[in-house]
Amino acid sequence: MVNFIEQIFINLNGWGLIALSLILGVSEFALGLYGKKWSKNEKLLDIACYTLPKLVIGPVVAYFGLKVLPIILPDAKDSLTWIPFAFGALIIAIYDDLTQYWYHRLHHQLPFLWRFHRTHHSAPYMGMAMASRQNIIYTIFFSQMYLTTALVYLGLGYPALFVKGLKSLITMAAHSSIKWDKPFYQYRILHPVAWVLERTISTPATHHAHHADSADDGVGYYKGNFGNMFFIWDLIFGTALITRQYPESYGIKNYQSEEWYAQLLWPIFKSKIEGSELSKNGPEVADEVVYEPTFEKAEYHAA
Repeated sequence: MVNFIEQIFINLNGWGLIALSLILGVSEFALGLYGKKWSKNEKLLDIACYTLPKLVIGPVVAYFGLKVLPIILPDAKDSLTWIPFAFGALIIAIYDDLTQYWYHRLHHQLPFLWRFHRTHHSAPYMGMAMASRQNIIYTIFFSQMYLTTALVYLGLGYPALFVKGLKSLITMAAHSSIKWDKPFYQYRILHPVAWVLERTISTPATHHAHHADSADDGVGYYKGNFGNMFFIWDLIFGTALITRQYPESYGIKNYQSEEWYAQLLWPIFKSKIEGSELSKNGPEVADEVVYEPTFEKAEYHAA
């Protein structure tokens, strides 16, 4: 049984997720869900953000991590193998996603950090193509790769692989331009399932709201809905908005299609566009969109 589970998540975290990503991406493209918004600049950025963590950063972190850990923690190898699979997976999922919730939230609330996360919000579309779209420095300073490498060394490789695979599936589905959660809101018989689903994990309706370019319509909510895998953190910390609707448009109002390399590697490379947040001496946060700390209680609008 253990070997069966191992093979599932080894394959899922290897070629499995890549295959699913390609299938979903091709489906979205075939359905015309990107429209004319996927320009050459956007394609280069999305492809670079998708491939670099998987082909470069991940392997490098794993290689050096498994070289260094035996030196600094020689007696810790396989020391946590006694922890049951289910309990280990639960603890890893809570720790990983809760810390990411706060890391994500701070990048919206602290002007200095916003430009490191801005790349993820600059896409004027939702879909598989932009799910991994992040500034590389944002990715390096917080990544599940470090946690997974350490847990493999400590003997919790199976639950770590499970959480990594599950989280990838949920976040990929939440960013998808295919609104797979819509039937749960349309059919009354499915409303109880929808109520639980949207309060447990991120869905297109709740996460698309976070990527809206405006909050004026009562649907967009870029100041909240920060949950990555679990939406429950937004409920607990008062940053949730559930409307069961989808924004009309996505991205950021002050987006100027900055060069893909500037979005990928700011502040190492800066944009040549005057006045851009990513340009030399550019503003931390452009005047059009101001991110301020918000501690309001969650609002709910049932369909």
